[in-house]
Amino acid sequence: MLRELADLGFEYVELSHGTRLTLAPGILKGLDEGIIKVASLHNFCPLPVGVTGAAPNLYEPSAASRRERILWLHNTQKTIDFANRVGCDRIVLHSGRARFLFADPETAFEDAYEADQGENGLALKAAREKGLKRLNRKKASFMKRLLENYVLISEQANERGVKFGVENREGFSELPLDADMVALQKTLEEQKVFGYWHDSGHAQLKEHMGLIEHKAFLEELRPHLLGFHLHDVVDDRDHQIPGTGAIDWSVIADNVREGDVVVMEMSPRLRSEEIRQGRDFLLKTIPALAG
Repeated sequence: MLRELADLGFEYVELSHGTRLTLAPGILKGLDEGIIKVASLHNFCPLPVGVTGAAPNLYEPSAASRRERILWLHNTQKTIDFANRVGCDRIVLHSGRARFLFADPETAFEDAYEADQGENGLALKAAREKGLKRLNRKKASFMKRLLENYVLISEQANERGVKFGVENREGFSELPLDADMVALQKTLEEQKVFGYWHDSGHAQLKEHMGLIEHKAFLEELRPHLLGFHLHDVVDDRDHQIPGTGAIDWSVIADNVREGDVVVMEMSPRLRSEEIRQGRDFLLKTIPALAG
């Protein structure tokens, strides 16, 4: 796996939440041999024992269940250990979601979006407004638990020299809500280990939903930024080849700085030549990547 990525022209990789525990020995061997280096991990990495498929939301820091929150802490600590072993200092985090016993507003919004075919008509606007009102009434207890767990994990992160990138999400009910991301970053500044991780595809999907304006959202969060997941959006499918979809890449280029971790996060269905196409496009389009 690592040799294939090196042959595609990559010097660094992100090890994702789909990295099975059984792959760890081979990965460590490849790193020790100098095949490639690791820039970032995506929590949980490697996956918990017995889990064989990508599962970033297997345990949530905002969960109502104390047992689930403990499992989130334990497995995030394991990711910190692995980050130290593979020599990287950045870990991407998901923050959970606000959950509803009945009538999840995410389902209602997605149904309205599909029926409206993304045209931002009256039904979609109504579902968006109603859903956001319900989310803002519901989110307080979930955000409280989220912050408590982020503070708990920050002590080990400080001791072990790693930073966490809190990723913007594509789901309507996922936390933090887009309007709360800046406030969350400011609240976590005291911990000194948290920043923002910008996923270009997620932000573009949220723009299509009428929830944010991609350019303004990224620019407001630029002071907190630690890294990027870069991919394009084609017909509301993300993880597509950069430069082939709806994203205005000048916005991304204007906000990438030297020192940011930049990950091309591609669909596993893409072919090798398509991966090279995306890599070449990003190198040509984003001046900060030239070095």
